[in-house]
Amino acid sequence: MNLLNEIAERYPAAISFAAGRPTEEHFDFADLSRYLGLYRDYLVRDKGYSDAQVNRELMQYGRTKGVINDLVARNLLVDEGITADPESIVVTVGCQEAMVLVLRALRAGPQDVVLAVAPTYVGLTGAARLLDMPVLPVRDGAGGIDLDDLLAQVRGARAAGLRPRALYLVPEFANPSGVSLDVPTRRRLLEIASAEDFLVLEDNPYGLFHRRGERPPTLKALDTDRRVVYLGSFAKTAVPGARVGYVVADQPVGSGVLADELGKLKSMLTVNTSPIAQAVVGGKLLEHGCSLVAANVREAAIYRRNMDLMLAGLGRFSDVTWTAPDGGFFVVLTVDFRVDDALLEHSAARYGVVWTPMHHFYGGTGGFNQLRLSCSAVTGAEISQGLDRLAALVTDVRRGV
Repeated sequence: MNLLNEIAERYPAAISFAAGRPTEEHFDFADLSRYLGLYRDYLVRDKGYSDAQVNRELMQYGRTKGVINDLVARNLLVDEGITADPESIVVTVGCQEAMVLVLRALRAGPQDVVLAVAPTYVGLTGAARLLDMPVLPVRDGAGGIDLDDLLAQVRGARAAGLRPRALYLVPEFANPSGVSLDVPTRRRLLEIASAEDFLVLEDNPYGLFHRRGERPPTLKALDTDRRVVYLGSFAKTAVPGARVGYVVADQPVGSGVLADELGKLKSMLTVNTSPIAQAVVGGKLLEHGCSLVAANVREAAIYRRNMDLMLAGLGRFSDVTWTAPDGGFFVVLTVDFRVDDALLEHSAARYGVVWTPMHHFYGGTGGFNQLRLSCSAVTGAEISQGLDRLAALVTDVRRGV
């Protein structure tokens, strides 16, 4: 991520297919004060807060586990059919903190490992590296994950004296692959997790952004055995600058639930998530009946349009294959030459187009002939022009220019 930011700063005129950020098309500074006002009204009207209590809630250090937990729980029920006790939710500083907290809670000793579907979001592997927790890759597959390989990895790890604690995956339009799990695979995965006694860390930042058809149920909605720890974020669906995420951790631990343990860890890491930032997100939820589906109608239309334009525009490429996800932000191209950071720099400097080398998502063990394109934060005109530039790069690399 630092590499991409540095290249974007050095070549500001380059069209960026690298950033997985949400669209800025409907950003409006006036929304922030309105959201804060809506949340304040909610505290007074629904919770009976006095002015002094409102001021304390928004301007003082807040509760470690969060202050908008009830609204997050309502959103999960409205949009995902997930019933979550607000006390099983910890509101975090972005979803990245949620990953760190969960992995730290699961790492009891050097034998503990986490599995992840490869290619894997670099935030997860980075968090695990900080905690000195090995990540074992699991192959993806036609259904989104190779379940036979998952079993082999779990059993092989145990035979080597390791303890697989959890499997991390993004079941909808994964970053970076764009792959989704079909429903039969989701159900079978939960059966395997129960039989083999490990948790599933479900990260779902892109699940609202389908191009067509009905949204499949989340793993957490299908979970009857409390196997799924649900990682959520408001970065793509509410206000990215607020940096608010959350984790639903209702697994029994002692006399409480895993969320209580995560709260204790958070108290030693970030103490609490900004109540002002939470109030902004809470106000947006309240404005839309706690439905992020309703709150993102315009944004979802932009992402559908952009993905359609991206996939149609890729038709100008020859001898290149690409994924065709049914939603989300990302498309992966496979080419017949080496794709690395040096080529990215060359692409930005000479052709004015930036993308993400896929080898970073494989920990340097694969992906050296693939690149990821993100279509979320660009215009239709930029998609067309950017693909022209990328096609020129591909042609010239093949010609040895």
